[in-house]
Amino acid sequence: MGPVLTPLAYIAQRWTPSPRTLRRAALSAVVMSVLIIVTGGAVRLTGSGLGCDTWPKCTEDSLIVTPEQGYRGLIEFGNRMLTYVLSAAVGWAIIATRSTKPWRRNLTRWGWAQFWIVMSNAVIGGITVWMGLNPWTVAGHFLAANALLTVAVITWHRTGEGDTPPKPRVPGPVRKLSWAITIASGLLIALGTTVTGAGKHAGDSSDVPRMPWDWTNAAHLHAIAAWVVCALALAMWLVLRVVDAPDDTRARARDLLIVLLAQGGIGYVQYFSGVPEILVAVHMLGSSLMWIAVLRLALSLRERPVPTADIPAQTDSALASA
Repeated sequence: MGPVLTPLAYIAQRWTPSPRTLRRAALSAVVMSVLIIVTGGAVRLTGSGLGCDTWPKCTEDSLIVTPEQGYRGLIEFGNRMLTYVLSAAVGWAIIATRSTKPWRRNLTRWGWAQFWIVMSNAVIGGITVWMGLNPWTVAGHFLAANALLTVAVITWHRTGEGDTPPKPRVPGPVRKLSWAITIASGLLIALGTTVTGAGKHAGDSSDVPRMPWDWTNAAHLHAIAAWVVCALALAMWLVLRVVDAPDDTRARARDLLIVLLAQGGIGYVQYFSGVPEILVAVHMLGSSLMWIAVLRLALSLRERPVPTADIPAQTDSALASA
């Protein structure tokens, strides 16, 4: 009698995803990570943060939303239910990475990292509700969602690579510039939470505590950081042309500039128009797209060639014939 297989090992023994399926599985986690960020923003912008007034249940007496909680309860409960869809996408990515032939253990670890971030952020979300939408825990909840997006994008990128040691595609100073862009962009996103934490959209119609500073001052600091990121991104675009970088890397630098210009325009319009909810939501989407563009640019500066000795993946029809 052979060893007892885990469920993942059992599936992997009988199914091998095609490279296309593997990338789609990883991409689904990226898409859901962005969606959960945007819908989380919608919860705050509609004042539905305490639509379910406890956690993990929706009320003290009900696991699900009740009619008495109105549309805000539906919005908050709907956002909680999306976590299950996100978990399913992450689960698909884990199964697909585990089922590769040969087994890419490091890629599977990236998939499991997403799972643990999802679980951790669900707890942070519950603590946020328990603390009455404390702006610091709200900020932590948002940053944890961006941590998930980071790992999801890296996993997605790694599905198109081998597991060989990375080889640089551009000179060292250019890679250091990429690190500067990544750090500055991360700081830009963190500073955005200080604007939100002190600003108008607290997440509930009741009296919710805010961060102890004027939101307009925080917005000015956020704008300065945005201009720094734009300057660094422009420098990267120019430098990549000078060093004759690969076309795909130059295209990603161009994409980042386009996203930054659009995001900056939306930011200024929302600031001078009184921070309307719809523009704040679009700005949150833009924040996710900017971070994806930053990560994809950084990841394109090195490559991991697929060894010729690798066993080619079977097609998905192998499942039907098993």
